[in-house]
Amino acid sequence: MSQPKKFDLIAFDWDGTLMDSTAHIAASIQAACRDLSLPVPSTEQASHVIGLGLHDALARAVPGIGADQVPDLVERYRFHYLSQDEQLVLFDGAREMLVDLKQRGYWLAVATGKSRIGLNRALNATGLSPLFDATRCADETHSKPNPAMLLQLMDQMGVEASRTLMIGDTTHDLWMAANAQARALGVTYGAHLHEHLIEAPALGVMHSIEELHEWLLQHG
Repeated sequence: MSQPKKFDLIAFDWDGTLMDSTAHIAASIQAACRDLSLPVPSTEQASHVIGLGLHDALARAVPGIGADQVPDLVERYRFHYLSQDEQLVLFDGAREMLVDLKQRGYWLAVATGKSRIGLNRALNATGLSPLFDATRCADETHSKPNPAMLLQLMDQMGVEASRTLMIGDTTHDLWMAANAQARALGVTYGAHLHEHLIEAPALGVMHSIEELHEWLLQHG
């Protein structure tokens, strides 16, 4: 006899959690900075802002940038990102994990720093849209780690915080969950390093999709 579920709603970050896009995002930030002769952040610095809304992310990636320069940086970032986004793929096992969780009766959601247009492109390209019951993007509400994105998903699905699990590859995801009084799991195969993730509140830190899937089957 199977154990009752501890969670009803599982919300996933997108980039670096389900889709293997971290390296491309960081490289696109760096290329955009070069285009505008701005200081180029290191790969670690560029990766650290992934998960935030785009304007917030770029402003943090280039400290001291003028507000009037951010729109041009956004435009150059989008140019470089969109030049190859169709080549991005899901992490191995991500699709199978989502299908399995859906079949087991979980509500599934996405809480992402991507724009609505960007997430819709990704969902259409991967064919995953039918698996998700609700989605929220950074351009529709406050950016992580503000809890608004997750609170809105919980409200839409009618699920309490104690029955909600957020999964993401950044401390932004984990702190968003904590700020919403929900639970969280970190994954180390995306943007933020293990030593940073373990400093944020979470039930655990997973090192692969396979390990994440197994944890959810045993503890979710």
